[in-house]
Amino acid sequence: MANHKSAIKRIRRNEAARLRNRYQHKTTRNAIKRLRTTTDASVAKELLPNVVSMIDKLAKRNIIHKNKAGNLKSNLMKHVNSLVA
Repeated sequence: MANHKSAIKRIRRNEAARLRNRYQHKTTRNAIKRLRTTTDASVAKELLPNVVSMIDKLAKRNIIHKNKAGNLKSNLMKHVNSLVA
């Protein structure tokens, strides 16, 4: 067990941040999955900006790596563009 008041507070903060990060990451993964399984171009075009925004926020907060975010966005753009064409 932690011996310092600040260490105890840090443990509480880390757990809260871990749960928040996990929730945001899982929500984004579900949104990505929904976009990838979509075959309707108009629905995909509506979903894409929201999903890209979610991915950018995760990368900004270091929940995912910035290169992974770029790769995800690139693949999703290719998918949406293939539906339009």
